[in-house]
Amino acid sequence: MSETGSVLKGDPRLEKLRWSRRLSLTSRILFVNVLPLVLLGGGVIYVDAYRKQLLDERFKLALVEAQITAEALAGATPQRQEALLIQIGKEQRLRLRVYDPDGKLEADSFQLAPPSFTLPRAEDVDQGAFALQLDRWFDRVVGAPALPDYLEPESDDAEDWPELSRAREESLTQIVLRDAPDGTHVINAAAPVGLDGDTLLLTRNPVDITESVREARSTVALIVLLALAISTLLSLFLAQTIVRPLRELVQAAIRVRQGRDRQVEVPRLPQRRDEIGMLARSISDMTAALRQRIDAVEHFAADVAHEIKNPLASLRSATESLGKVEDPALRAQLLDIATHDVRRIDRLVTEISDASRIDAEMSRTEFERVDLARLLCTIFESREARDENEGRRLEISGAERPVWVMGVPVRLERVIQNLLDNAVSFSPPNGRIWADISRRDDWVTLAICDEGPGIPEEKREKVFQRFHSDRPEEEDFGNHSGLGLAIARTIAEAHDGTLIAASREDGESGACLKLGLPAAQKR
Repeated sequence: MSETGSVLKGDPRLEKLRWSRRLSLTSRILFVNVLPLVLLGGGVIYVDAYRKQLLDERFKLALVEAQITAEALAGATPQRQEALLIQIGKEQRLRLRVYDPDGKLEADSFQLAPPSFTLPRAEDVDQGAFALQLDRWFDRVVGAPALPDYLEPESDDAEDWPELSRAREESLTQIVLRDAPDGTHVINAAAPVGLDGDTLLLTRNPVDITESVREARSTVALIVLLALAISTLLSLFLAQTIVRPLRELVQAAIRVRQGRDRQVEVPRLPQRRDEIGMLARSISDMTAALRQRIDAVEHFAADVAHEIKNPLASLRSATESLGKVEDPALRAQLLDIATHDVRRIDRLVTEISDASRIDAEMSRTEFERVDLARLLCTIFESREARDENEGRRLEISGAERPVWVMGVPVRLERVIQNLLDNAVSFSPPNGRIWADISRRDDWVTLAICDEGPGIPEEKREKVFQRFHSDRPEEEDFGNHSGLGLAIARTIAEAHDGTLIAASREDGESGACLKLGLPAAQKR
């Protein structure tokens, strides 16, 4: 094989590319592109759920702490209350404040003892810090409601804390979540203390929640970045698995178009089960079909030239001899030969034109429902009326009810006419020709049989070749072009049907030409 052919059969580098060839390109592309998005979306949902879970646990803890502390403070002496505030605030890292019935601050654990935690001031926090900006972006993505800022009031009265007012009015513990200037959360829990109207405000700064959420978010971001890197590599790899075979197909198509090497093989890529493989096999099959069509056209042209050359040579000889012959009888004989040759050439040209036009016409024609039984009866009646059967008897069976097929009525009529012409040619005088229509499942068969010599088994395919003409001895030479059965088979195949030659089923002398067509679906 030529170097070109070996190159186009396959690039050895392609064998190193291993990708699941059973997955379609659409599935691969979707997988490669959607994977990072899925991980990102799943990660965001996970981090948001994780944060909500942590906050929910701290809300419950704050509620219990506020209620327990309020119960411990109820009825205690001022000295005991201050001791409890200092102890609980230090151990639990809380800020505890008690307000009297008038809303004035009575005691503050941060004033009684060193603060257990410190919140930064807004002016000391870099609002453009990456972590803080990332927190805000994350809140917008998950649609988290905006939280009020935590600000320490200058007078620090109960009126400055709405949760204290609600706790006093409803006699229930109230929980409020706020944002500290550094982006961490601040949980306030307000609870009534005893029955004398005092209220407790418990403040917690759960820095560990923000740290845990940021750590989880960083882990998710790392996973997404890793997935993005893998997706990019897979995309490049996928591009190679697409581009290289396409480049092979392009090179092969160029070679085929240029026609420099008849042995150019379009790679079929049988190992691929995706769209690239389907494209390769389709192009390969199309190229083979085009080559067959080109070869058929070349052979047809050669056959046409050969078939026309004979009557032309005879016509030329007759016309050249006319000027040299004085005998009237001989001149009349030469004129008869010339006239016969002209008719033969005219018949050949007509048949050749029809044969070359059938494929193109059938590819553009829309099929319709045709009652094959009715069409056959009409053709038989027409031939009888025009005496085209030359004394042969025509019989029909199986045409009592409609037999529907999809096709072109004019072309199906041409097939039946050609088969009947063939049967008439080979039938003996006063012979019998019969047609039988049968249907089995979704297939309709029309068999036209005669009582002629039959067709030897080794010649049953040759009779469908163009310009094949094996006529009876008593028939005038040149009355048939040898295209009738070839045209009939072409039309049958254009209808997704078949046309074959067989012997008679009863074993008697004669031939049967069987036309098979798909049955039309019921309406």
